[in-house]
Amino acid sequence: MHAPGHPFRYRDFRYFWAARICAMLAHSGLVVTLGWAVYDEARLSMGIRAAALRLGLIGLVQFLPILALSPVTGLTADRFDRRVVVRIALLGQWVCPAVLTLLAFGPGTNLYALYLAAALFAGARAFYQPAMNALPPALVPPAALPQAIAVTAIAGRIGAISGPMLGGFAYAIGQGWAFALSAALLAVAIGLHLCIRPIVQKQLVDTRGPLAQMLDGFHYVMTNRLLLGAISLDMFAVLLGGTTALLPIFARDVLHGGPEGLGLLRAASSIGALGTAAFLSWRPVRSDVGARMLWSVGLFGIATIGFGLSRSMALSLACLALAGAADMVSVYIRQSLVQLATPDDKRGRVGAISSLFVAGSNELGEMESGVAAALLGPVAAVVVGGAGAIGLALLWARLFPELPRTRRFDRLP
Repeated sequence: MHAPGHPFRYRDFRYFWAARICAMLAHSGLVVTLGWAVYDEARLSMGIRAAALRLGLIGLVQFLPILALSPVTGLTADRFDRRVVVRIALLGQWVCPAVLTLLAFGPGTNLYALYLAAALFAGARAFYQPAMNALPPALVPPAALPQAIAVTAIAGRIGAISGPMLGGFAYAIGQGWAFALSAALLAVAIGLHLCIRPIVQKQLVDTRGPLAQMLDGFHYVMTNRLLLGAISLDMFAVLLGGTTALLPIFARDVLHGGPEGLGLLRAASSIGALGTAAFLSWRPVRSDVGARMLWSVGLFGIATIGFGLSRSMALSLACLALAGAADMVSVYIRQSLVQLATPDDKRGRVGAISSLFVAGSNELGEMESGVAAALLGPVAAVVVGGAGAIGLALLWARLFPELPRTRRFDRLP
């Protein structure tokens, strides 16, 4: 970590990194709390399949604000100080668990309040993601950027590991305490971001109207086949093979683990991802980057199938850890390609498009998982989705030959 050029040598990056951990702790904990609260509420009057659909709706209500706001959020990150955008977005996120805390300790929550909070939280994150993702190039020199991406991923995974466990155990004590924990962590993240000094940000010099500027980022991604292939591969792989939305079902009705078991299941994939990210921060990928991304998606699908077929908590945790490790390789390569292949004055808009694709795979994927579980049952939905991820990797290698041809980050086609 003290080697020349390591991102931790830079003061502002260290504050950024610590804030990233706190924000991810809050987000991951809140996701677990919302999921369990919605499923618990639905199961009071519904069967497993009907409740699964209600659980999947969380993904839909989070995806729609991101879809509507993504053109504006990207332009905002390019036109204004990205530090300020991140701080305001974190404040907007903080409001949601703060209000849910008051409701939980007061009159109580219901499905409508939970869905509304999820939608507002997603709207704030829509502004947060592109601005936050575009900050590292301004905090470290270009030579340290791939390692900065890897250690940023470590921060995210530390939060994703501990957040679900903290959220699950806090929920076991009381719903209000779980929401209060997320609010407190977001407050700490805001304080850490306030310590980041002014940055050098390339000014957006464009006399065209806002709409034309918004479309410019979209046009850049659509005409750059390497970026389009990398971003869309990650989106469809998680859209098909994602299991996150169904974990409350597996925890309660398949593996019988309760809220604590749900926290472990949510953390398992992040444990695998954390180990992989730590390795990548020490030994970055330097060759055959495109091919490795394709192979990692195929491995992700295999691990997902294993999880769907498992009836053992230990085996399920191992499969999720393997899926998280494979997904981290794909995410690391994709984020490196996006940052290195995009001019600084377009990073916000391209980052917003990337965030939209990620939201499509995560939030909209939760809706897809809920519908598939309602139609096929949760086990069949997971197995079919894993098989789809494997087929996707094979198909993308043919549709986007730029991916397997990409050998090194410093020699992009």
